[in-house]
Amino acid sequence: MHAMKNYNKIYRGLSSDEAAKSRKTFGANIIEPGKRKTFLSHYAASFADPTIKILLVALGLNILLFIENFNWYESIGIAVSIILATMVSSISEYGSQLAFEKLVEDAQKIKCKVYRDGSLTEVPTSEVVKGDFVKLEQGDRIPADGILIDGQVDVDQSPLNGETKEAHKVSAAIVDYDKTDDLNFSNPHLVFNSSTVCQGSATMLVTAVGEKTYYGSLARELQHDKSDSPLKERLKDLAAFISRIGYLGAFLILVSSLFKSIAMDNHFNMAEIIMYMSNPYTLAQDVIRALTLAVTIIVVAVPEGLPVMITVVLSSNMKRMIKDNVLVRKLVGIETAGSLNILFSDKTGTLTVGKMQVSKFITGNGKIYENMHNLKEEKNLWKIIYISSVYNNGSTIGHDGKKQSPVGGNSTDRAMLGFAMSYPVINADVRKLSEISFDSKNKFSASSVTGDLNVTLLKGAPDKILPFCTHYYCEDGTKSELNNIFQINKLTKDMSSAGNRLLALATSDAATDKLLKGFSNLTLVGIACIKDELREDAAKSIEEVTNAGVQVVMITGDGKETAVSIGKESNLLDYARGDIVLTSDEMKNMTDDQLKKALPKIRVVARALPSDKSRLVRLSQEMNLVAGMTGDGVNDAPALKRADVGFSLGSGTEVAKEASDIVILDDNFSSIVKAILYGRTIFKSIRKFIVFQLTINICAMSITLISQFLGIETPITVTQMLWINMVMDTLAGLAFAGEAPLPEYMEELPKKKGEKIINDYMENQIVISAVYTTFLCILFLKFPGIGSRFRYSAGSEYMMTGFFALFMFCAIFNSLNARTQRINIMSNIIKNKSFVTIMSLVCIIQILILYFGGRVFRTYGLTTGELLTVLSISFTVIPLDLMRKSFLRLCHTKEEVAKFL
Repeated sequence: MHAMKNYNKIYRGLSSDEAAKSRKTFGANIIEPGKRKTFLSHYAASFADPTIKILLVALGLNILLFIENFNWYESIGIAVSIILATMVSSISEYGSQLAFEKLVEDAQKIKCKVYRDGSLTEVPTSEVVKGDFVKLEQGDRIPADGILIDGQVDVDQSPLNGETKEAHKVSAAIVDYDKTDDLNFSNPHLVFNSSTVCQGSATMLVTAVGEKTYYGSLARELQHDKSDSPLKERLKDLAAFISRIGYLGAFLILVSSLFKSIAMDNHFNMAEIIMYMSNPYTLAQDVIRALTLAVTIIVVAVPEGLPVMITVVLSSNMKRMIKDNVLVRKLVGIETAGSLNILFSDKTGTLTVGKMQVSKFITGNGKIYENMHNLKEEKNLWKIIYISSVYNNGSTIGHDGKKQSPVGGNSTDRAMLGFAMSYPVINADVRKLSEISFDSKNKFSASSVTGDLNVTLLKGAPDKILPFCTHYYCEDGTKSELNNIFQINKLTKDMSSAGNRLLALATSDAATDKLLKGFSNLTLVGIACIKDELREDAAKSIEEVTNAGVQVVMITGDGKETAVSIGKESNLLDYARGDIVLTSDEMKNMTDDQLKKALPKIRVVARALPSDKSRLVRLSQEMNLVAGMTGDGVNDAPALKRADVGFSLGSGTEVAKEASDIVILDDNFSSIVKAILYGRTIFKSIRKFIVFQLTINICAMSITLISQFLGIETPITVTQMLWINMVMDTLAGLAFAGEAPLPEYMEELPKKKGEKIINDYMENQIVISAVYTTFLCILFLKFPGIGSRFRYSAGSEYMMTGFFALFMFCAIFNSLNARTQRINIMSNIIKNKSFVTIMSLVCIIQILILYFGGRVFRTYGLTTGELLTVLSISFTVIPLDLMRKSFLRLCHTKEEVAKFL
């Protein structure tokens, strides 16, 4: 092909052979998905979780060192935990992948009109090739990048550039192939894949297909992997912490066991010790026994319920969140939402309603109607406004199955028609005689009508209409001389500064053909102020997020004036605080260091390009901030993918949804607030479970360590440990997963990205509770005053039954301590029905085991007095923890205590 070529309006199009050759040379019009992961790939990847790695090590040690006396219960428990935790996440993510692939496949089946072999035919968009001539009409989705060579259209490019205003595109007389690859959305001749034709018709020459389109370049950016979530980073630290506890406990057990065998059992007599050491067989047996005990401690220290609990708590809250219009695609995205430091929010449809509508109307006497009902009460004037809005309009009245609504035309036309339809004039007798459609050259539209009104209706920009208006329509429908044009001009300037799109309505006695030569003696109907209104709860929602310590930055493709207006109206922007507004061009001239320095003060970014969004997310992450991003268009997808948590809108493109972690089904910013609250609740639930479980783990390790010096070989049997593990892991995970999202969580500052999952407060609670519970257990076993309250038996069956009950009831009472940091341990407990139900069930089953467990559980029943003794002793863990909480509140301020949590 030549670099430049003229085309006439008769198109043969490519032949089938030429189309095949073009497809082979320039590629097909499809976006190849990234390397498809099989289910096994997803499943294998889930084993990279740090806690899963610990479980695998524990399982391996259990199998290797307990071959002869294999602990099947412990091993099966660990194995089941691994399978459940990895399987649930794998099934979820694999299902999301299959769903998206189905959407992509369906999208490629959409047809478009292409000239082939001398005729106009419909083909799937995937069969469009470079060099094709594509016919574009109202409502069509543009299938590839190209240049218009015939006709003119208004296109919605917002999925690509985020700008709500339609772009007017006209045909180019000459096609310059060297310039058709330029990314310039303002180019009046170029059209882009995934844009939509709102009005007009044209023919485009396809210049790029598939991954070579701008849409395709964005899709390629989505191939990079997202960095680990804050939760995963924290779990790595937790895994290291748990490992240290296990290794320390194992070392102490090993040393103490050998010390007992070598020194204590030989009465500290050097001669006996030497004789003992000279018997390699006996020494080897005791060393193996000590190693076995040490490995047992490592296995006991592993919280195999943690991965299951995290999966359970994320999954259960995911179901709860759907009711609040928050659909979670990737489980870990929920918790990440609660850790946000900065949130980059789209404007259109998120902070605003996402629909252009008439918000105010200025009449010729300078009166501003903000309440449209009052305007409609002026019936004579309203009839003229209604006729002007309906009969000089590029949109038509359609039906969406539920109600009538404007269809076709541009957003301004739809807004005016919707405005008129809200209070229709019944039985209006109006017939259209002729019309002039809007185009970029004339910058107005006109329609000559007869019947109830015999005039030519005009609609256009105020600066095009107002200078020629000599009269205006009064409220009673009569004409009056327009002598306050200065006031009207000032009002239009103020309204424009407030982010409104202005449209002047007027009438003329001249015929439509004469209007093309110029205006004179026009009568002003009024000026419509059209705006994508701020959502009612947007300002309140932004305030909630800001009070939660999250910086909100509005990013929009709209102009600076409109962006500033919405920023002020939503209370997001306040110049008195030193807030900053930047445009894309201003950002482009700033270095990364300069932008990082300014970032804490940035509140609004106008005329934003996709690259601006990705850059802001990247710089935030380099500043160690947890960054969130909202968006709905293809242009938002790279930033959604890069962000720590991406929020896509339910009405957005499938590409944006696929790149995101969470879908906001109602497109409402207030739903993002709920997602943040749920995220914080989930993180707190995980922390509560960790406090509960590690308290029991440390207690079990300590008892195992100390009991060998007290002459008690098995204070807790294998079967009892199975039941303890079930309560400690699975049941407790389900119980803590139901914790209610409390509004007070939104008053806290977000956790720092590098903050450990176990903080100082948790360490304090775990250590004190574990030490005290261990003390109670040892006291119970060795203090004669307690032993005398139990019936005597040769095998101490009743005493050991009581000990098992004591351990379990201490754990149950500790669960009440762990679930709240308040003095009132019953605070909000009714809101977590699963906790009440599960812990009540555990109590009932525990009592049944005490009386009916027999030899299997080594339980032989307790008298009422014995049971009350156990309950009284175990209950003391509650007043002890209340004293601990009270002491912290005495020593620290409320703010300092809050930092611990």
